Amino acid sequence: MSDTKSNPAPERERRDEREIRDEQDRENARELGAAGSQLSTAPREESAANLPAMGVIGWARWFWRQLTSMRVALILLFMLSLGAIPGSLIPQNSVDELKVQTFKDAHTTVSPIYEKLQFFDVYSSVWFSAIYILLFVSLIGCIVPRTGQFVGQLRSRPPGAPRRLTRLPAYTTWRTEAEPEQVREAALAMMRKRRYRAHIAGDAVAAEKGYLREAGNLIFHIALIVMLVAFAFGQLFKSEGGKLIVEGDGFSNTQTQYDDFKSGSLFDADSLAPFSFTLDKFIGTYERSGPQIGTPRTYEAHVTYTKGAYGKPQKTVIKVNEPLVVDGTKVYLNAHGYAPVVSVKDGTGKEVYKAAVPLLPIDNNVTSTGAIKVMDGYRDKNGKKTQLGFQAFFVPTFAGDNQGTMFSQFPAADNPRLALNGYYGSLGVDSGLPQNVYQLDKSKMKEFKDSKGNQLKQRLAVGDTMKLPDGAGSVTFEGVEEWASFQISEQPASGWALTGAIAAIAGLAGSLFIQRRRIWVRAVRGADGVTVVEMAGLGRSESAKLPEELADLAVTLNAVAPTAPGPDTDPGSDSGSVEESPVEPAEGAEK
Repeated sequence: MSDTKSNPAPERERRDEREIRDEQDRENARELGAAGSQLSTAPREESAANLPAMGVIGWARWFWRQLTSMRVALILLFMLSLGAIPGSLIPQNSVDELKVQTFKDAHTTVSPIYEKLQFFDVYSSVWFSAIYILLFVSLIGCIVPRTGQFVGQLRSRPPGAPRRLTRLPAYTTWRTEAEPEQVREAALAMMRKRRYRAHIAGDAVAAEKGYLREAGNLIFHIALIVMLVAFAFGQLFKSEGGKLIVEGDGFSNTQTQYDDFKSGSLFDADSLAPFSFTLDKFIGTYERSGPQIGTPRTYEAHVTYTKGAYGKPQKTVIKVNEPLVVDGTKVYLNAHGYAPVVSVKDGTGKEVYKAAVPLLPIDNNVTSTGAIKVMDGYRDKNGKKTQLGFQAFFVPTFAGDNQGTMFSQFPAADNPRLALNGYYGSLGVDSGLPQNVYQLDKSKMKEFKDSKGNQLKQRLAVGDTMKLPDGAGSVTFEGVEEWASFQISEQPASGWALTGAIAAIAGLAGSLFIQRRRIWVRAVRGADGVTVVEMAGLGRSESAKLPEELADLAVTLNAVAPTAPGPDTDPGSDSGSVEESPVEPAEGAEK
């Protein structure tokens, strides 16, 4: 087997090319001087050779420079976006603890893993907070020095022209009979008219434009910080709760009035905005034909609200995505359903219960289920106190007898029916343990039986009555009322977050579409006494617009300082054309 060796020649050639390129870059830097300095405030990346000695201070400096670099800021922003994904897909304790428990019961394998990873409390988890804080520090550390540099650039003048303008990416030259001073004054006036910052530096006019690009960069970063602060402030001081209200009932904005309530860790209950409102009526209309049958057309809650304890009552309408706003608190319309009005009489004929009982919808046609609980006032035929419970199933539009279904055919209450089956005994409400109002605890209850010994159940139309066995009383379906569910939320600093988002978009647009560029116009007298005009431009990045802009400026200046006739002049040539490749300047151009 032969011993194969690599050929070192290509490697030497590549090394030689790199050395030549580096030497050219150094030469260009020496030639351009201050004129070729950075056109942005972004910090330069340092090579490993330039790192300080790796002591404690050296490592601290290295870590700080890495943390405040744009690369790390983008990585942290990306990680923050990734971290929000589980918070969107997995139920959160801060939003709905019941859903979290339901998820745990249904996914017994992954739930312990999610628990250890804090996936049920993503936005208050250690790892999400660490990313959040590091991003915040990174942005602050990036903005402060860049702001100082940008202010310094605004206070300074554009740098003077480099010795050889031909080394710049856009260049043009011509000869004119106008005096050099006249050409420079005309160039200065032209640049200022085009909103360049310009001044005469030696034998040339130096001009610069596009500072809003760097301003856009800074605005974008500052806006991100504003959004982060607003988000953190809102999470710490927010309050959010839900309330189900039947027509005719009301709500007062105190913590005890909520059906469920969530708040930030620094929330103070005394900071709740003082107001109240009453649901006068709910109006819902639905499409009755076509492919969108059953789709809501009108979905609005008519309310009367009062600001403060002694405010004047005012009427308004709350619609989906059109909340009632009172002192920064928003009241959203969430859902709608029906509350059958049920009356219960005991064996003596005394009415012991009458109320509109809200039931929860289970489909788009508002088929609803729930429980009716008679906790006080009822006595059986022997005069003994007991409690009653009824499982309720309600359909606003019944299909009709012998149709094979009890599910609603339409969301409006066109033909309501209420199906009940009853129980007696202890509801379990006296134990002191919390209980779901929409579910019936039958562990300490017995079924009512009909004359055949079967479970007592009956389907009722409005006005129908179900007789309880053995003279235990009766239940009457009196009518139907409607309910609406509202979300009452106060999110401090939401206006700041919106302002930050708009500012971030505006700043990003400015940093992307505005180009920072410098233009120099040199006018000197040549060896033959004729004025030589040179124009050159330098942009932050390669752009086809820079040569075009330089050509336009050259044509405008050429009108004031026209090309001088000479033996080498072609009358039909374009005297203001821009040369994008370096050429030797005209005689006397560098004096």
